[in-house]
Amino acid sequence: MGASPWKSCFTRPRAWAWPAPDYGYRVVRAYPHDPSAFTEGLFYLDGFLYESTGLEGRSGIRKERLETGEVVQSRPISSQYFGEGIVAWKDRLIELTWQSHVGFVYDLESFEPFAQFTYPGEGWALTRDDHRLIMSDGTSDLRFLDPDTLKEIGRVHVTDGGRPVLNINELEYVKGQIFANIWQSNRIARIDPQTGQVLGWIDLAGLLSDGDRAGGPVDVLNGIAYDPKGDRLFVTGKLWPKLYEIKLVPKDASAPRAKRRRHS
Repeated sequence: MGASPWKSCFTRPRAWAWPAPDYGYRVVRAYPHDPSAFTEGLFYLDGFLYESTGLEGRSGIRKERLETGEVVQSRPISSQYFGEGIVAWKDRLIELTWQSHVGFVYDLESFEPFAQFTYPGEGWALTRDDHRLIMSDGTSDLRFLDPDTLKEIGRVHVTDGGRPVLNINELEYVKGQIFANIWQSNRIARIDPQTGQVLGWIDLAGLLSDGDRAGGPVDVLNGIAYDPKGDRLFVTGKLWPKLYEIKLVPKDASAPRAKRRRHS
């Protein structure tokens, strides 16, 4: 790919001080997204999106066609639970719940449940590297879990310029970095999983158009998925009618593109 902006954003080692983000975005394509889905977890696997939704009585897991947003498979969870992040590991799909201290393990193909596990504190999001699961709990810490026992095996404290970064929400592992939505903001943090240091910020302000926002009760940005084979990055939000494939661009180059997209 040469010295593209996308590649360069993964090779710059310095930390960036809050609140100045170092990268913006260019929209590659917009896809339909279920506007009733209160998105909590998102990942891409073998041509499909997998999404978990929240709110008591409306939580569940689903498999969707990227191009159309069609739900091809789904499973609700008990109305007592508020569903949160999901991740795939081998032939399993693993899901957190918010304040119930319990998670669920499903067969990835059938969505049939076959195990539960517990953890202290809140559950917000899950992602993975090649060896472990990575969990957020709404604080400035990220937990590392053994993917087979689902027990905690370590933590890292996330900071930017020495200050803790709070409200770490939905996660995605992208080219050796952890991308993290910061709840109730339009920013995604790029985190070094070894040190917890924020390496940069992605500013997604203006991603959802005013027209789409006026069409229904949309909520905050939340949901990151990455297709490593196609090198595609997808983002969406809670109750958003669209999901976007984006490319990262230098901040000063992103504003005109984002502005044109907002008025299209």
